[in-house]
Amino acid sequence: MPPKPNLVLASASPRRQELLRLLQVEFEVLPSQIRETTKKNETPPELVQRLAQAKALWAQRMRPKSIIVGADTVVVCDDQILGKPHSALAARRMLNMLSGRNHEVLTGVCTLYEQHCEVDVSRTVVQFSPLSSREIKAYLNTAEPFDKAGAYAIQGFGSRFIERVDGCYFNVVGLPLSLLYQMLKKMGFPFNG
Repeated sequence: MPPKPNLVLASASPRRQELLRLLQVEFEVLPSQIRETTKKNETPPELVQRLAQAKALWAQRMRPKSIIVGADTVVVCDDQILGKPHSALAARRMLNMLSGRNHEVLTGVCTLYEQHCEVDVSRTVVQFSPLSSREIKAYLNTAEPFDKAGAYAIQGFGSRFIERVDGCYFNVVGLPLSLLYQMLKKMGFPFNG
């Protein structure tokens, strides 16, 4: 019987690593080295799927006999992609945009093993409560917004601003576990139990 393939997460995100541990699997972390750029006329779902697959393909070159998981998450409001803010001003603008409104969180997920590749996208709608300028300033002072798409962490201090989540909560954190679990099962990953 051939040895079971290793599982590799092509991401440096500590949140994705924490979530993947919930599937009770052993895995290796191999952060991808691809540039995350948007192509002209590319929709947000196309973007996250392309980047998830590019990350997985990059990692597969390093670990060709492993099952690779790639993922990419964006926040979308008014058809505008909100990435990680590069300044306090950018984070403030994003939080003002999200205040009192719905927005979408999209995560592209790619599972890759040898020639077998699956790519899918998870969508979640998040309702923000209205934010005062004092609340935004206090949140910026936590430093939490600066390495998060959309300038907030639903699982952190930003949780106080979330009124409703329609869809997969884990998708907003960065890895839609149910979708990934189904994709890995379809690929024949040997889960225990």
